[in-house]
Amino acid sequence: MRYCVTDTIAMRLPVREVIEQMWILLKVTALPALLMAVPIGAEVSVQVGGIMNQVGANSLAGAASGLGVVGQGAPMAAGLLMSGAAASAIASDLGARSIREEIEAIRVMGIDPVQRLVVPRFLAMLAIAPMLCIIIIAAGVAAGLIISANVNDVVPGSFWQSFGAFATPTDLVFSVLKSVIFAAMVVIIAGLRGLEAKGGPTGVANAVNASVVLSVFCIFVANLVVSQLQMMFFPARLA
Repeated sequence: MRYCVTDTIAMRLPVREVIEQMWILLKVTALPALLMAVPIGAEVSVQVGGIMNQVGANSLAGAASGLGVVGQGAPMAAGLLMSGAAASAIASDLGARSIREEIEAIRVMGIDPVQRLVVPRFLAMLAIAPMLCIIIIAAGVAAGLIISANVNDVVPGSFWQSFGAFATPTDLVFSVLKSVIFAAMVVIIAGLRGLEAKGGPTGVANAVNASVVLSVFCIFVANLVVSQLQMMFFPARLA
């Protein structure tokens, strides 16, 4: 965080490197995010739609997408994607540099590897996290609408009315905020494990495995904390 602020003020931020890292991370996460979002939205609509059909509340199908996909599904899916694909890419890249002693060579030249290697990946991940979250929300809600309209015979207007009544802008803001927090945690963990890798290819594999496992664990804990804070200060209510 210190390097992000000081390099930005001093206009020494490697913008080109940040853009390159954004493209690399988007290539490994964008398509999986889209493919993961569709089953999430469809599953929510199928499971909740069956219950709503039994109680005659088909008009509330949009509320399930609003509360399930926007509130919890999208940020968690984005976080798990980043912890699986992006964390693996970062940890393997930095780990390979570590076992080849490139990190030590960088330090010998008087360059901080955190400033040179981790900061661009940190900023790139923070930039793509909201994109992934929005992609998952859009695809998940669209899949839920299609399933509800074609399988559960829900009128699209009724779907959007209940969706807008239960999914507030606050839910969207917290969803994007969660994804940004998850992104920061993933890069810090993957960067640390990658820079500390040693012991040849086995050390790189262990660094990748540790970064994924720790990232997933921290994402679940952070999601619980942020969700509780949201419920405390912004209790759910009809829009």
